[in-house]
Amino acid sequence: MKLVVISGLSGSGKSTALQALEDVDFYCIDNLPALLLPSLIEQMLKDPAPPEKLAVSIDARNLLSNLRQFPKLLKDMRTRYAQVNTEVLYLDASDPTLLKRYSATRRKHPLSGENTGLQQAIENERQLLEPIANMADLRIDTTRLKLYDLRDSIKLRVSQRTEQQISVQFESFGFKHGVPLDVDFTFDVRVLPNPFWIPELRGFTGLDAPVVSFLEQAPEVAEMTGDIRDFIAKWLPRFKSNNRSYITIGIGCTGGQHRSVFIAEQLAGHFRRSVDNVHVRHRELN
Repeated sequence: MKLVVISGLSGSGKSTALQALEDVDFYCIDNLPALLLPSLIEQMLKDPAPPEKLAVSIDARNLLSNLRQFPKLLKDMRTRYAQVNTEVLYLDASDPTLLKRYSATRRKHPLSGENTGLQQAIENERQLLEPIANMADLRIDTTRLKLYDLRDSIKLRVSQRTEQQISVQFESFGFKHGVPLDVDFTFDVRVLPNPFWIPELRGFTGLDAPVVSFLEQAPEVAEMTGDIRDFIAKWLPRFKSNNRSYITIGIGCTGGQHRSVFIAEQLAGHFRRSVDNVHVRHRELN
């Protein structure tokens, strides 16, 4: 049985993630009290025909004591139910994005009240969910993700990954828009020649032939790409042997349009030859 525990901040997209897994035949339960998770697994395993895939959502509506016990509870579950492949998916977003989403929907934050404003409620929720966030196998920053992008990411990285695989995502971004919240490694490629300063290349991206040709001719671009590739190739097996299921690697340039896009594509193309579950995302192009 595969179990995915979904958690994260209110407004970060947990419902969308749960619906995405439901679309690919996961048995889904929303807002499960954390302490009931072992009992649920026990009952599922006793069933004559237990579901092969199960997803539960656990959020800040749980009792505080339940959330604090989650790390020990998860560790005990993984030991007791070795036949259950358990993963924790945590969704995050920047505070301005969460504030904007709540303003647009006019929903009430579950932790806000007469004496607690929305900003304070978001800060309180981050603290409450920190025990779960620290144990996440995969963190997804939904700040700049549209709903269908989040659904696609969940389906590709979570539902299509087998227990033996490690999922690798290369994510290009622009430093001027902020570093993604969900990357495990960040490589800064702003020292490389910038096509932005060449007027005839400015309107293209790192996916377009004129920019690709320009960057392929720069020796330092190939050198940096090779160094990043060699670093990942050396340490990726170590992460896999340490039971890491997901790695997200950020490649950042100034605007996230040219250099980072090109290098992310080069790296993804290389590692697809040896890793089954490789994805690439260009944050600023989306």
